[in-house]
Amino acid sequence: MSVAGRSARLTAAVVMIVGTLVVGAARPAYAADPPAGASWYETYIDTPDGQRLHVDVMRPKGLDDDDKTPAILVVSPYLGMTSQTEQPGPSNRFYDFYEGAKVFRRGYSVVQVSLRGTGGSSGCLDILGPGEQIDIETAVEWTTSQPWSTGRVGMYGKSYDANTGVAAAALRPKGLAAVVAQQIVPDRYRGSYSDRVRYLQSLAYPGASYGAQGEGMFSVYNDQEYVINSTSHTADCQAGLAGHYLDDPTSEFWTIRDFAERAKGSKVPTFITTGYLDANTNVGGGVIDFFNALKGPKRMWIGWWDHVRGSDKVGERLAMGRKGFNEEVMRFFDRYVKGLPAAKAPTHRDPLIAAQSSDGAWRSEKAWPPKDARMVAGPLLEGSYVDDARNVGSNDAAAGPGGSGSAGEEAIGYGSWTFSPPLKRSIQVAGVPAAAIKLVTTAPRTNVVVNVYDVAPNGSATMITRGAALADEAGVKKVAMYPTDWIFERGHRIGLLVSGANAEAYVHTPTNTTVEVAGGGVRLPYLPSVRKSNLQGAPAPRLETWLSTAPFTVDKATIAERTNKAFKPPY
Repeated sequence: MSVAGRSARLTAAVVMIVGTLVVGAARPAYAADPPAGASWYETYIDTPDGQRLHVDVMRPKGLDDDDKTPAILVVSPYLGMTSQTEQPGPSNRFYDFYEGAKVFRRGYSVVQVSLRGTGGSSGCLDILGPGEQIDIETAVEWTTSQPWSTGRVGMYGKSYDANTGVAAAALRPKGLAAVVAQQIVPDRYRGSYSDRVRYLQSLAYPGASYGAQGEGMFSVYNDQEYVINSTSHTADCQAGLAGHYLDDPTSEFWTIRDFAERAKGSKVPTFITTGYLDANTNVGGGVIDFFNALKGPKRMWIGWWDHVRGSDKVGERLAMGRKGFNEEVMRFFDRYVKGLPAAKAPTHRDPLIAAQSSDGAWRSEKAWPPKDARMVAGPLLEGSYVDDARNVGSNDAAAGPGGSGSAGEEAIGYGSWTFSPPLKRSIQVAGVPAAAIKLVTTAPRTNVVVNVYDVAPNGSATMITRGAALADEAGVKKVAMYPTDWIFERGHRIGLLVSGANAEAYVHTPTNTTVEVAGGGVRLPYLPSVRKSNLQGAPAPRLETWLSTAPFTVDKATIAERTNKAFKPPY
């Protein structure tokens, strides 16, 4: 691709990403009348480092000021006003949850706190850095110290305001009793980079997405302090975020934002969701490490959806495919925030892990990865690829700006292939694959991308996981890969592709060198047999879209030439 062509494609990519983030990562917040059954007031709280945070407090109607309730807390950059024509009122970002889960009728208060640099709060947003970590701790401690508080708070959110809950679970402020965090990135580095290869969706950080959505929300109809704070958020706030473009995971900017590491040993009860097809908060961003770092009560929903909440719908269908999310959340809150006994808040009836596999069916698991998963390597054939940033991993445009497959620009299935023989029976892989690629020739910062495919008898290839890294020298390069949960039908093949790009998902700077693949393999987590469904639920609509749009065809000659008879599943 020419420099001009690549520049035009990257510009289009950023435009698409910003549009996606504005719609997906943060629903527009509006001032609204309080939800049914709630009264409202606003106030401000001071942080130890001198910032002022705007707060909405909603309480069940009819209570006196000192009538004690537990609280649900949202700490977010998305609670400000989106225009200058709205009357003051609480943000309606999660009204559907408050009303659908009947939180006020159940005796909970709700506190919504705008992070520094957003809404009516002073200061500069720092994307879950030291300042916002102070905000999170301050918000929890303020809420639990109110005369109406029982001293116990549960945090709730999705995306950014789910990650504030993730940070809280790692920080463990006094009074934090539970966290519900949907579609999360516990390790901010792995949310932006895969071993120094930048995710395309993170190009919009921090200014075009968080800056526009958080710092740009204000209303002249609010009180004077709100207006002064909200109009003081300027481009200068972005100056402190230059570290977001460092590709070194050991830099202090990133290590202080690695909540998967910092959560080790935390006993804060935590309920998370994550989707394999979420391009905004990718499932490779430390989600599984964070879940396994927690030592207290925990829950997880994991499956084939995108950037949605458990109660969201696509038309009339549930976006995750499984009903009862709000009810399960409230059982979790009732047990750990309200402190009800198990008999009155039967969380023991809910699975530790509700997992959706590639056929759309749901089952329970007691660990993730499943404890009986057996990691076995699929050996790679020798081959080569050109590190020219051409390849895309799938034909699904919703997965990113790529997927065109146009000759001379991007190409699908462009690289060094290895295929297994046709499978003699159906098999399932569930867990976190890992690749180790033996490279003979590389230039510094050579792109190494590994994809795994389900290849049907007609050559149709559907990607089931991916990973990317940069190699600086010849030798074995390890490539971290996305978790997956996939069923291969009898007669299908497993396909492994090593290339220089997944241009629909990552930003690649090509070396334009020929890279020799001298072997290596991809270790897949095989289950002893295909799991049977034991939970109610249906396929996520996004899964159905993926299955219909992502596949592309690999020609039969390539499959025949690149089949490795030594590549055999263990079962």
